Amino acid sequence: MRIRARGFLLDAFSFTSILNHMVKYQDETLDRTFAALSDPTRRALLARLGEQDSLSVSELAAPFPVSLPAIMKHLDVLTDAGLIVREKTGRTVSCRLTAQPMEQAMNWLNRYAQFWSDNLDRLAAFVEEETWPTQPSTPIPAAPSARQNVQANVQANVQASRSRAGSARGRKKSTPPGRRPRS
Repeated sequence: MRIRARGFLLDAFSFTSILNHMVKYQDETLDRTFAALSDPTRRALLARLGEQDSLSVSELAAPFPVSLPAIMKHLDVLTDAGLIVREKTGRTVSCRLTAQPMEQAMNWLNRYAQFWSDNLDRLAAFVEEETWPTQPSTPIPAAPSARQNVQANVQANVQASRSRAGSARGRKKSTPPGRRPRS
């Protein structure tokens, strides 16, 4: 199979490899940042680090109702994403917030915020410039009252019970399963 695209002749193999390259393209830094931010405990750890310049691991873990090894695993994820830097001084490990991955995530989000802001601005302008009728041009039929609904339901139930009663009188009695009727 050959495809002509903008003057270039592509065979099926090269076209497929181009598509696969497009599918496989990912910004791993951005992926790790959003994966790290997806957990509420990790977001809380980052918020604590944002309040103070540097905190030890034990100071970070103090307000959380989880074990120190669990906090260490969260800190590993944040370190792998580049959101924090750990520094060891003697036996104390302190953590510090780094901003670069957050800036990349904010830039990515701002592109979409701009897109939605522009679309919402256009929608607002459309709604504000259009004159809308205050009265509907076609009269809307009045809905039946609650009393009329109850009366209609009672009548339907009475008719249904009459038809069931009439059909029950004319029915033959059936025999229990496994027995033959007497002749």
